[in-house]
Amino acid sequence: MDKKKGTKPRVVIIGGGFGGLELAKNLKNAPVDVLLLDKHNYHTFQPLLYQVAAGSIAADSIGFPIRRIFTKQENFRFALAEVEQIHPETNTLTSNIGTIYYDYLIIATGSNTNFFGNKEIEHFAMPMKNIPEALNLRSLILQNLEMSLVTKDPEEKAALMTFVVVGGGPTGVELSGALAEMRQLILMKDYHGLRKHNMKVYLVEGKDVVLGAFSPAASAKAKKFLEDMDVTIYNSVHVQSYDGVLLKIDDGTTILTRNVLWAAGVKGEVPAGLPPTNITRGNRIQVDEINKVNGYSNIFAIGDVSAMITPETPNGHPGVAPAAIQQGEWLAKNLVRILNNQATVPFKYKDKGSLATIGRNKAVADLGKLHFQGLFAWLLWGFVHLMSLAGFTNKGIIFFSWAINYFNKNSDNRLIVRYFDTETRMTDPESK
Repeated sequence: MDKKKGTKPRVVIIGGGFGGLELAKNLKNAPVDVLLLDKHNYHTFQPLLYQVAAGSIAADSIGFPIRRIFTKQENFRFALAEVEQIHPETNTLTSNIGTIYYDYLIIATGSNTNFFGNKEIEHFAMPMKNIPEALNLRSLILQNLEMSLVTKDPEEKAALMTFVVVGGGPTGVELSGALAEMRQLILMKDYHGLRKHNMKVYLVEGKDVVLGAFSPAASAKAKKFLEDMDVTIYNSVHVQSYDGVLLKIDDGTTILTRNVLWAAGVKGEVPAGLPPTNITRGNRIQVDEINKVNGYSNIFAIGDVSAMITPETPNGHPGVAPAAIQQGEWLAKNLVRILNNQATVPFKYKDKGSLATIGRNKAVADLGKLHFQGLFAWLLWGFVHLMSLAGFTNKGIIFFSWAINYFNKNSDNRLIVRYFDTETRMTDPESK
C-alpha cells in the first residue's frame, strides 16, 4: 500500500476502537486519505462484554462492521490487518498484508489484560477484553455449571460452583453483580438439582474500596449492593497464585475454584517499533498535549494506549471510552490545523461522569456534583449505553433483549456454541 504521487496526505489509524473511529469520522471533510487498520472487521462495544459473558445478550449485538460505519465517507478505507512493526525512519509499517506507507500515523490500539507478569495466573484465569474472550468465559461458566450437576465429588462440585472475580473496578463490579443475579434468578430455575447456597461469588480487590475512581458515596453504595446480593468481598488484598484449582490471596485466604475471572488491570497494546523511552507506566505511549508521541512530528497515540502526563493528569487520562472519543475528535481538528500550518490547541478532557451497574434496578452514577444510586441510576446507565451503541439494529436488539430479560427474569443467550477446553485454555476449533 504505497502512497501514489500527487495524492492527499495519508492518515493511517491503527485500531478500530472508540478513539480510532471518532478520529476517522471527524476527518470526513479533511484534505486527507484515511486508512484504518484493525485485526477485526468490527467495532466492539466493550462496556457490555460482561453481559455477553454472563449470557444476558448475544455477542453479535455489541459488534458492528467497521465498513458499515463509513459507507458514505469517500476519503476512508479499511484494511483487515495485524500491524507487526512501525518503522518511523521510513514512515512505513509492516503488517501481515504487506508494507504500508503513512504521512501521519495514529496509534489507537487500546489496551489488553494485565496479569502483572504472573504467567501461571495468565494461563488459568479468564480475561474479558474482546468478544472471543467473552464467549470463552460464557462457555466456561455454563460448562462448569453443567459439570457440577453430574460430578460425584463434593469438593470438585464446590470448585465448579465457585466464582472469583479479581478486580473491583466497573468491569469487576458489574460482572460480580451479573453472576450473583444469575444465582438468584436463574440457577434453580434452569439447573434442577443445584442450590443457590452452593454457588459462591467472590470479589477480590487490592484497594480498600470497590469502584475506587468513583465518589465515596457511590463506592460505598456499590459495595452494599453487592453484599446484599451475597457477594463476598475481599478488600486490600492481592492474588498471589492460581493453578486452575486453588487460588491463594496474600492475607492467607485460599479458595477452591474452577472459575477465576480477571478484571484487575490493563496495559497498553503498543506495536513494536517505538523506543522503550517512549513507553511509560502501564505499557502506554507517552504523548504531549496534542497526543503527539514524544520525539516524532507525525506519530500520535490516543485512547487507552496513550499517556498524556501533565501536572493536572500525573497518571494520564482514565482508560474509558469518553476519553478516547474526545481525544479522537480533538486530534482530528489538530491534524487539520497542522496541514494548514496553524497553531495546534492542547487537549482538555471533559469528565462527563461515571456509571456502573450492579444488577437489576441497582446502579451508581457520578455526574459532576450530582450523585445517584438505585433505580434512577440504573435507568440512566441503560439509556447512556444504549445510545452509545453503533447502529440502529444493535440498539434495537439490546433494548428488546433487556426488556425481555427484565420481565422474564431469564435469558435465551446461554448457549455453549464454542466449547472451551479447560486444560489447554483454548476453544475447540470443531465447535466454532
